[in-house]
Amino acid sequence: MDEQTAPPTTRRQARQAAAGPAKPDHFLPHIQGLRAIAVLLVVVYHFWPGRLSGGYIGVDVFFVISGFLITQQLTRQLERTDRIALPSFYAKRARRLLPAAIVVLVFASLATLFIMPLSSLTENVREILASTFYVENWTLALNSVDYLAAANEPSLVQHYWSLSLEEQFYLFWPVLLLGASVFAVKVMKRRKWVGLIAVLAVVGVASFALSIFFTATDPASAYFVTYTRVWEFAVGGALALLPRLRPTRAWQSNILGYGGIAVVLACGYFFTASTPFPGYMAAIPVLGTAAIIVSHHREKPWDAGRVLSIRPVSFIGDISYSLYLWHWPLIIIAPYVPGWGLSTLNRVALFLFCFVIAWLTKRFIEDPARRWRFFVGRRPRVTMIGVVAAMAVSSLFVGAAWAVQQPKYDAEASQLASTLANPPDCFGAASGPTNGLTAVPAPCVNPALDGQIIPSPGFGNADRPEHPECLSTLNDATVRDCQFGSTAADAPQVALIGDSHAYALMDPFIAMAEKNGWHLTTYLKGGCPWTATPMTGSDAFSQSCDTWRASLTEQLSAHTPFGAVFTAALVDRATASTSAEADTVAAGYTGAWQQVLGAGTPIVTIVDNPSWSDDPNKCLRTSAESSCTEPRSDALPAFDPLAIAASGAAAQGQPVTLLDFSSTYCSDTTCPAVIGGANVYRDPDHLTRTFAFTLEPFLSTAIASALAR
Repeated sequence: MDEQTAPPTTRRQARQAAAGPAKPDHFLPHIQGLRAIAVLLVVVYHFWPGRLSGGYIGVDVFFVISGFLITQQLTRQLERTDRIALPSFYAKRARRLLPAAIVVLVFASLATLFIMPLSSLTENVREILASTFYVENWTLALNSVDYLAAANEPSLVQHYWSLSLEEQFYLFWPVLLLGASVFAVKVMKRRKWVGLIAVLAVVGVASFALSIFFTATDPASAYFVTYTRVWEFAVGGALALLPRLRPTRAWQSNILGYGGIAVVLACGYFFTASTPFPGYMAAIPVLGTAAIIVSHHREKPWDAGRVLSIRPVSFIGDISYSLYLWHWPLIIIAPYVPGWGLSTLNRVALFLFCFVIAWLTKRFIEDPARRWRFFVGRRPRVTMIGVVAAMAVSSLFVGAAWAVQQPKYDAEASQLASTLANPPDCFGAASGPTNGLTAVPAPCVNPALDGQIIPSPGFGNADRPEHPECLSTLNDATVRDCQFGSTAADAPQVALIGDSHAYALMDPFIAMAEKNGWHLTTYLKGGCPWTATPMTGSDAFSQSCDTWRASLTEQLSAHTPFGAVFTAALVDRATASTSAEADTVAAGYTGAWQQVLGAGTPIVTIVDNPSWSDDPNKCLRTSAESSCTEPRSDALPAFDPLAIAASGAAAQGQPVTLLDFSSTYCSDTTCPAVIGGANVYRDPDHLTRTFAFTLEPFLSTAIASALAR
């Protein structure tokens, strides 16, 4: 009997079987539209962060959706059976989420092996492993990565932090709900729903309080850790446990639906990297999401629930998981693909390609894996064995990438050390045309360096200072006074003070101290220059910077006067874009310096190096060296407050020396990425350790002159 002659019911069943599993009766179509909003916020934010600065709130939308759907699913099971089949629940979640996730992780391992630069090897291997076992959020938190800071060099799978957090929620939430229901019935002698609502309220309120506290005190970690995000899932859970919260009339549903959409989209547009997040500000998009979830009316074409259910929107919602998985590694890889990059046209093409590969993944990996009879027809432990096997496969691929690439990494590091031990003539800053104080009559040229790039573009990002423990980062207000060089009582005392641009020169200063018999003390904090001007923000970083400066002032007062102090700082163009603003910032430097100048200590400082719009190593990997330049007018700031302060102090007869290598970094029109065979930058504005060492002879002369005053 074929389909045409079969009874209507049989034909309908046949069509449904061919199309895949039918949607359950409790399926809410508008949730797919909400998923579409969430994933588009995240993807557009990652493709065009300047256009949608708050798109990161898309993951919070996903958290609320997950809290609602999972709690709804678990409570239905509790209502029917008074129990939760934990093995079956975990097996279903694994079949739903793991196959596509592992495929992308294997792809990331292959990209680490064949496409990504060696400098990213350690981060990619560590985070692919962490993502395989769903602990990526804790890995990032422990490494204090600021997810919203564009200066960080992200791994291929950094976006797995949210998936890791969701999996952790899936692990403990069913156990928590089951325990709460049992406790309510057997101990409290009350209905299980009392226990469920009570535990949801306690966990949600506690998590929200922790989120506010840690966002204020440790925002980098607070962004990733589980306990600051659980309340968002709890809000979704409350909607599932309290159906009376849902509107009964269409007009109420539409007000909440369209109002929620407006709130979520407004947060995506108006929130920025400086918004305290997740904290109390996360409540805005979370409540907006909750309003959309309860707006389920869809009878009329204009109903919010109906609009969110139209096919194009639902399609994006259907592929949202795979779209989220694929978009980030493709963005990270693109700049390293020869002839591709991320120009406007290429960016749009890659954006569209993400939808294609997401649909293919949904069609041929996600859906078949959920219905694979080998697992569906067997006990949950068979699926869990498959989970272990899939994780082993991912671990095997990333292990292979590590085994192949690590010897190359070590070889690059060894070659670099050899170059620094015996630098070639005219290497780096030695090529001139300045020694930092005056022009060199005849710039140095070494034909043997033509075409040389040391360190290689694939290793440039890893060429960083060797003492990270001496740099106070992010919200760390501790003054880390590291000591190097001579320990003799009569050794000349030299201090290195400043932000990460001073830290970039740390290793040459250590070498100078050891070579010249100086005693070097370093006081360094990222993003926090040595100035008397308080930070304008009230966030945790601003507070830590002000605290660090106050502690530094106390330590300098208690210390025997130094023989010389060197300081450097990044030019913050946001606060020094005009001459008047630059003069104001310069006054802060002058104010801070008076403490040591008053004690008779000379100061040596330096004009800031150029800043690039993007990491020049990406350009060097895919283009000719001559093409990798930045216009001088863009790379060098119009006003350098530190230079203004130094020039003003020197004009008043104070012992302040200003070194200026601008003519070494740049010609009259452009700034190259390679100077005298040396790769200058390890990211858009920090010098490679190698190039910093080529400045050593000039820095040493300036410090020696200051000590002789």
